[in-house]
Amino acid sequence: MIKMRAKSFAKINIFLKIVGTKDEYHNIVSRFIKVEDLYDEIEFVPGRFEKFTIQGCGIKREDNIIYKAFTLLNDYTQNPQIIDFFYHHKVVIKKNIPIGGGLGGGSSNGATFLKMCNQIIDLRLSTQDLLKIGSKIGSDIPFFMLGFNSANVSGVGEIVEEFKEEIPKIELKFTNIHCDTAKVYKNYRKKFMKIFEVEFANELKKLPSKEILQKIEPIRANDLYKSAIDLYPDLEKFKNEWFLSGSGGTIFRLKD
Repeated sequence: MIKMRAKSFAKINIFLKIVGTKDEYHNIVSRFIKVEDLYDEIEFVPGRFEKFTIQGCGIKREDNIIYKAFTLLNDYTQNPQIIDFFYHHKVVIKKNIPIGGGLGGGSSNGATFLKMCNQIIDLRLSTQDLLKIGSKIGSDIPFFMLGFNSANVSGVGEIVEEFKEEIPKIELKFTNIHCDTAKVYKNYRKKFMKIFEVEFANELKKLPSKEILQKIEPIRANDLYKSAIDLYPDLEKFKNEWFLSGSGGTIFRLKD
């Protein structure tokens, strides 16, 4: 029996523009950057277990993105070694990334878990295989699967283009406001979706992250900010100085 541990990193959205819709989905243009000093730790710990076991999350197993990834991995590969491996190992997560903070913690966990399984069970799945599985469980998974430090992400998260830049030093602030992503998007569509700033979004794609944080107003950088404030009024006081990551509620700015 083998022990394995990996870091599951957070991300922030330097900007997030919505440029269209398709059914209930939203087409985005966004800059994701990996947060090197904020990560969950995922470990495969040896033992004997009657079923797939996850510890350290505090949410129901069936609702956990890692359990969903495990189920889809089984369906996709039909490889009995996966189930056998998890009769002899449990998944232990040390959570540091706030849930509902707009930092992609769930998607990061899902992507990290799939990569760990591929390596330790020697499944020999290609990155494309893993992306195909991951796309069914989280729109941010492709970014985490590809492992870039900075990338322009578009479509519904499936188009990820590496952006070569010097990563700016960021100050993160945890507001302890748990933002429901689905509600923030739904509220955006209902109350704030008027025009799509496609040209502006494409301009932002070309700019380094540091320049965006120096020149663009936080409320204009993220189309979901107004919707998040509408649902969670305690965010209002931050809108002039702090940028919002994803659908919130983690905020950030350039370090002095």
